[in-house]
Amino acid sequence: MKRGNTQGHTMQLRGHVTSGLGRASVFMAQPHYQNQFKELFEQTAWPGTLNVHVENDVLIRYIALRKLSGIDTLDADETLRERSTTIDTTSIEAIRIRGFLRDGVSFGGATAFLGTISVNEISLDCAILIPDLTRHVDVIEIISPLFLRETLNIEDGDEVHIEIHAQS
Repeated sequence: MKRGNTQGHTMQLRGHVTSGLGRASVFMAQPHYQNQFKELFEQTAWPGTLNVHVENDVLIRYIALRKLSGIDTLDADETLRERSTTIDTTSIEAIRIRGFLRDGVSFGGATAFLGTISVNEISLDCAILIPDLTRHVDVIEIISPLFLRETLNIEDGDEVHIEIHAQS
């Protein structure tokens, strides 16, 4: 990975793998996005996302990341939103993924946060991707150069751990 610091992780997240709608691959395969992911990972990203459902204190930290990316989370519980304001995100780098327009169709931007995903003592580079337009409030979308379900041998319901790196 190009950016980030694997020393002194700033945010710990965990959740359970869940199936998505299967639509991320359409967006993830776009060359405009893949060129930007290549800057993140020094290679292209797998054309899909791993969805991780989060709740309780982890959801509060995820809401803080959403706020850092400029995404309103008005549909989340007010208490959770208030508690998210106490989370320090000053050392986390929000990396902008630019959207684009092609053939009259708008492909929105997103924000990425570099980190690692771990399961059973296996750790891989990844990034949390928060699209500008998303319905997910309690689901983290993870991207990686690898097909995470296969590489980590995980399926729906399995717990994964994500560490977001501090800025270099």
